[in-house]
Amino acid sequence: MTPSTEPYALVVDDDAFILMQARDILENAGFRCHDALEGEEAVRLLEQRFQDVTLLFSDVDLGSGMTGFELARHVDYHWPHIEIVIASGHVLPEKDDMPEKASFIPKPFSERIVLEHLADKLPDGKKPEPLKRYV
Repeated sequence: MTPSTEPYALVVDDDAFILMQARDILENAGFRCHDALEGEEAVRLLEQRFQDVTLLFSDVDLGSGMTGFELARHVDYHWPHIEIVIASGHVLPEKDDMPEKASFIPKPFSERIVLEHLADKLPDGKKPEPLKRYV
């Protein structure tokens, strides 16, 4: 059996239920996933695994510490190859909250909304096979 070549996504949300929901959606899209409950944990994971990760999918409100906007800017600065999607049900991004390449999804989101967004926004070379076939 050959090892999977599908890309990794890093899912970050301080709500474990939403984290699992987002992870399930991304796995259904063909991503392998890492996850973190806070921004600092996400950064520690990326310091070790940045070469594997092609997508950051993060909530804005991550509890105490770093916000999703701060995490997005940090990831864009240190690992510019990683695509970034930020989600929130409480705030809309203002100018300069997110890196220019980052995109935003309002919560609550559905699997259809996330898949359509990723199919539209991600470059073809960073899409897992199931997402490339998504219409």
